Amino acid sequence: MPDKALHNLRRLALSEIGAVIAMGIVALGAFAFMAIADEALEGDTHAFDESILKALREPGDASNPIGPAWLADMMADLTALGGIAVLTLLVVGVVFYLLSVGKRGTALLVGGAVGSGAILSTLLKLGFDRPRPDLIAHLSHAYSSSFPSGHAMLSAVTYLTLGVLLARAHERRRTKIIVMTYGVTLIVLIGLSRIYLGVHWPTDVMAGWALGAAWAAVWWLIAWQLQRRGKIEQPA
Repeated sequence: MPDKALHNLRRLALSEIGAVIAMGIVALGAFAFMAIADEALEGDTHAFDESILKALREPGDASNPIGPAWLADMMADLTALGGIAVLTLLVVGVVFYLLSVGKRGTALLVGGAVGSGAILSTLLKLGFDRPRPDLIAHLSHAYSSSFPSGHAMLSAVTYLTLGVLLARAHERRRTKIIVMTYGVTLIVLIGLSRIYLGVHWPTDVMAGWALGAAWAAVWWLIAWQLQRRGKIEQPA
């Protein structure tokens, strides 16, 4: 079998496996989100949420976070990486780059994934209307309702989508793993920063992670189907 044909066959097999994994992520993420939402609405997570938030403050002083002073500054920097301004600038930059290199379909998918994720996050916040934590001082400004965490959800959608895009542009498995590991690590740190800063209950962040991963996987499946039909570009 010619090397090119073998290469294409291998890529097809990996693509099929990736689609199965993505479907599993959609199912698990949706199930986890619904389970957390159900428990949170019934108030069954309150003791868990409260214990973690209190553990992140000095005993007897709800305004003083544990750890050195630089830790709070670092958490503020990390949380900004999941904010609307940073994510918008990042996605707009990626979309313009993809358009400039002739990958219009991929650009639309990236924009569609993140844009629709932002709309879904907003609608869910309005629907659940869960109040922000009030038992400790907030170390960052927060204006919308609490569930799910928009920072956790949108950072998951954005960085997983971009991570998959970058990973698929490389043949070496090690490179793919490094790219995806970095993206997941960034998502986890952003979510943890929201808890540390006191602006989200831990279950808000967990729900945001679950739904964000599921939403990113949904759009990966859309891209996979469109590529099979020749509607958008194949990865480089």
